[in-house]
This record gives sequence, structure tokens and C-alpha cells, in this order.
Amino acid sequence: RPESRVWTVMLLLGTCLLYCARVTVPICAVALSTHFDWDKKQSGIVLSSFFWGYCLTQIIGGHISDQVGGEKVLLLSASAWGFLTVLTPLLTHVTSAHLVFMTSSRFLMGLLQGVYFPSLASLLSQKVRESERAFTYSTVGTGSQFGTLVIGGAGSLLLDWYGWESVFYFSGLLTLLWVYCTCKYLLNEKELIIPIDYLMRGLSISRQTKVPWKQLFKKAPIWAVIIAQLSTASTFFTLLSWLPTFFKETFPESKGWVFNVVPWLVAIPTSLFSGFLSDYLINQGYKTITIRKFMQVIGSGVSSIFALCLGQTSSFRKAIVFASASVGLQTFNHSGISVNVQDLAPSCAGLLFGKG
Repeated sequence: RPESRVWTVMLLLGTCLLYCARVTVPICAVALSTHFDWDKKQSGIVLSSFFWGYCLTQIIGGHISDQVGGEKVLLLSASAWGFLTVLTPLLTHVTSAHLVFMTSSRFLMGLLQGVYFPSLASLLSQKVRESERAFTYSTVGTGSQFGTLVIGGAGSLLLDWYGWESVFYFSGLLTLLWVYCTCKYLLNEKELIIPIDYLMRGLSISRQTKVPWKQLFKKAPIWAVIIAQLSTASTFFTLLSWLPTFFKETFPESKGWVFNVVPWLVAIPTSLFSGFLSDYLINQGYKTITIRKFMQVIGSGVSSIFALCLGQTSSFRKAIVFASASVGLQTFNHSGISVNVQDLAPSCAGLLFGKG
């Protein structure tokens, strides 16, 4: 349907801009360390603070999305992280405690972005058929690689030409433009309003809820989903945060636009291919759970082998190949664990995704 295609494109762009904002600090990590005179430990504190915030809003974000609609939560959080990204370089001029400020800013960014993927899982579980979920989610999920690619390429150039502040302005203003266009052209006034009683109902995960939590958490597949999601996320975010620093320190003569672009460029076609292959095999009669497991083995197991090889090579070319293979194959998770949550419990997919 034309409307669903438009939504898919807009969600892809939203995911792209999510990662543009998320990767601003990793892209600028070396420049920020030089500018603020941080050592590696202090730089690590700033980079890791995002994930402390990120893990705190996953569950509540998913639950509220299940209650009031994922699209509303997505747009509200995007507005907030867009403003925060634009304001960050401006506010560094009014404080001398740069380490504390940047750590707090990244923690808040994590809180705001933590709701995105649980909300996305909730939205797609309600709107997309099982036989089409893998390709739809893989297409939307491609935005994570595309966003990292955009900020890796454009961000590296902006960083060299205009300084680290321009990278923040670029990603923040684009996010706000996306929110404006989505609200103006895809939602009406009723869809933009979140009734206060619905919001309060979402904020309190009460015993009165109709979700059969005891039965759900007695099932091995639910725990498998949670553990697999934790494992894949930790591997992916380690690469996302530290690849720029790894290449800059290990191969100081290398160009930023190469190692910030090539792995994520490879990941776009692999993500689309994994989604197409998954849905094709399911439509050919293969069991959904078998295909999900196969995709996850590639996304978690095979990609991890290349990640381990990355740390053992002293060749720049081999490092690029290993990084590209690891990042590219990780996109098979989009057709594995990410959509498996929607298969298992579509009515509370957002909350279950958040628990992972």
C-alpha cells in the first residue's frame, strides 16, 4: 500500500537520523579529546555514558508504545534528541566542566534514544504481517547503517573543514526537519495528541495489565530472545563506539572517510538481502522459527568471528575487510532476533524488545 511504503521510508530516515545523532561523539571523539584535553579514560567515560541512559528507558518506552502508539513515542523522543544535539556545542561555551557536561549530555541522549527501537518493534508488530516483517524491519533497520555511513562521510568532512561543532548542528537540524515533515504530512491532529490518561497508564506497569507476564517468563524462547538481544546489542555498540578510535590509533595515517564509511556501506545491501532472503524462505514454506534461528546464527556467530579477527591484524586493508564483514553480517540480526520478538508476542512486542 502507498501509505505503508511512505511510512517505511520515513521510518528508515528516522533510524538513519537516530544514528547520525548517536554517532556524533564517536566520530568526534579524537577531536573532542584534543579540544578538551581528555585522556583515553575520560573519553571512554563520555562514550559509555550513552549506554547507561540507553538501557534505562527501553522497557518503559516499549510499554508506553504498546499503549499509545509507537509513532507518537518515536516523534516525541526524536524532537527531544534533535534539540539536545543542536544545543550541545552551544552549551559547552557556557560551562567549564566539559567532562561532566558531555557525560550528562550523552547520558540524556541515551535516555531519549532508548525508546526508539522498542517503539519501532511495537509499531511494526501491529502494522506488518509476519511474512513481511523481516524485509520491512531490515529495510527500516538499514537506516542504522545508512545513518552511520552519512555521518561517517559527511561528518568526517565537516570535522576537517569546520570543526566538531558542525557535526552536531548537521545531525540535530536534520532530525528536527524529519520530525516536522512527518508530523505535517503523515499524521493528523488527533494522531499527534497523547491523552494524559493513556500516558499515565503506560507509565505504570500495573498488576492489572492483561499481559500474562508469569506465563511469558516461564517460556524458554522469551529468555532466549532477551539474552540474544543483550549479546547482539553489546557487540554492535562496541563496534559502533570504538571503531573510529581503533582505526585512528592503530592506523594514524588512514583517512577517516574510509573507515567511517566502508563498513557501513557494506552493511546496507547485506541488511536488505537478509530481509529479502528471510521472507522468501518463509513464503516458500520453511518454518518461521527455523529461518529466524538461521539468520541469528549468521548475525551473532559468524559476525563475531570477524570481530575477533579485527583486533588481531596489523594490516589496514585486512582490518577494513574484517570490520566490514562483522558489521555487515550483524545486519542478519534484523531478520532474526529483532523480528522474532514480534512473532512471539505482538501485543507487547515493544516492552519485550525493551527487556532485551
